[in-house]
Amino acid sequence: MENCLFCKIAEKKIPSTIVYEDEELLAFKDIHPHAPVHLLVIPKTHIGTLSDCSAGHAPLLGKMLALAPRLADEHGVAVAYDEDGAPQRGYKTVINSGPDGGQEIYHLHLHVIGGPHPWRHER
Repeated sequence: MENCLFCKIAEKKIPSTIVYEDEELLAFKDIHPHAPVHLLVIPKTHIGTLSDCSAGHAPLLGKMLALAPRLADEHGVAVAYDEDGAPQRGYKTVINSGPDGGQEIYHLHLHVIGGPHPWRHER
């Protein structure tokens, strides 16, 4: 897509802080983070929304989702367990789809969001 912001980032026409790249995917820091760690994982091929995916996209979608815990670990927000086995830390994975789903950039992207959050409540 000629005017797609994320296509331009994938093509390195617009700078970004890249944290991962392979033949199919690119991950970079969100320029308007909602948390201390806010990364975006995109396919290098343009796909508008999750609703535009078919069963044939399952390997790509799986690869995107499988990358999330690796990135979370590399950025210090992966789930860890205390000595009693209780989970500590954590992160969110989010895919917004369409206007009612909060999607702002129409290029499929997975948010990996972690660290202290305003919506996090201590128990």
